[in-house]
Amino acid sequence: MRIFNTLTNKLETFKPIHKDTVNMYVCGPTVYNYIHIGNARPVIFFDVVRRYFEHMNYTVNFVSNFTDVDDKVITKALEDEMSEQEIANKFIDAFYRDAQRVGSSTKYLAPRVTEYMSSIISYIERLIDKGYAYQVEGDVYFRVTKITDYGVLSGRKVDELKAGTRIESNDKKESPLDFTLWKKTDVGITWPSPWGEGRPGWHTECVAMINDIFGGKIDIHGGGSEIKFPHHENELAQNKALEGADIANIWMHNGQLNIDDKKMSKSEGRVILVKDLDYDYMGFRLFTLSTHYRSPINYTDETLTNYVKEWEKIRRVYKQSFYTLDLKDALEVKAEQSPMLKGIELKFMDAMDSDFNTANAITELQNLVKHTNQILRKKDTEAELKSAIELFDTFFKILGLNPGVTKLSASDKAIYMAWHDARKNKDFDKADRLREQLQSRGIL
Repeated sequence: MRIFNTLTNKLETFKPIHKDTVNMYVCGPTVYNYIHIGNARPVIFFDVVRRYFEHMNYTVNFVSNFTDVDDKVITKALEDEMSEQEIANKFIDAFYRDAQRVGSSTKYLAPRVTEYMSSIISYIERLIDKGYAYQVEGDVYFRVTKITDYGVLSGRKVDELKAGTRIESNDKKESPLDFTLWKKTDVGITWPSPWGEGRPGWHTECVAMINDIFGGKIDIHGGGSEIKFPHHENELAQNKALEGADIANIWMHNGQLNIDDKKMSKSEGRVILVKDLDYDYMGFRLFTLSTHYRSPINYTDETLTNYVKEWEKIRRVYKQSFYTLDLKDALEVKAEQSPMLKGIELKFMDAMDSDFNTANAITELQNLVKHTNQILRKKDTEAELKSAIELFDTFFKILGLNPGVTKLSASDKAIYMAWHDARKNKDFDKADRLREQLQSRGIL
């Protein structure tokens, strides 16, 4: 398996730190609002990463956090006359609903920043003790210039960053590049610390939680490309300060999802919330996975509609195959994989092994649809059809696509056979009535 490492800008062969185990951390949402379809892209993609590792028989320790203390959370709490905890709980629950809508698992460790405050404070204390951080009037800052290769993840030079930064006359920082580890404040929720009441800076939260949860270097650190700098760059810098090494073997970043070739903007009304998406969610998942994760996606209603139709086509062929065997009571027949099906499977897995190329993997899913249509037109092909169904199931499980197809009940089968006979006998009125029943049961 080869994965593109953002840190080295090249494909690297994946070698787990611990045999048969993958430790991965993905930066989660700041919970002050509902997530939009751009936020959903890493939720979908990294869910597929986890699924594929599990398919390859790895034990995956997947962690993705909730930032439940932040200026935005506090502002929202004041606006809605609620506590920060109430706001966080509201939007964490909403996030879980949206993740389930788009087919992603919510069964993973999801630490909240507020649950790790003692670990975060201890982490900052260690940075101060080693001379990488300093306290001024209750605020604590990280000394960026002490990291010799700061900017290595994002490809930015310290001199260039300095040139683009305005130094204010009343600035308390030693350098304009130094970032906040602890903010002294009496606004909103605060915690006691050696430097006074306040709350942590965003950039130190994730790295401190990774250190606490995993106790060392992890295999994969992921997130959206928009947080590569400064968030991930600053995480890397802090870990180098304390441990003298990177926090992760591989950094992975997904591209942004734009609307009509423009970045989503709430102020300009160019945002679509996941909960408001008026399309089949499996079609939306197929849409996001049909572009390589490192490339940007451009959303238009027309494009998404096409993928919704494509998903329905895939689902229809799967349903027809499944019910063809179910009506014959042949779902337990022993599968026989043809060379064609084996070739499709190998190409699918090769695509996933090549930096999780879900776009090419979906091409093989579409080839499976075409070949299955050919199988359906033949006679006495139960064994090969069963093999096709098993391959569909494997692809669906890895990609997180759910066709929502279950075995027919006795009454379902009776209606289906009656519908089939009515069509055969050209009793179209009866066939139409029976078809409506089958459609209401989700069979057609």
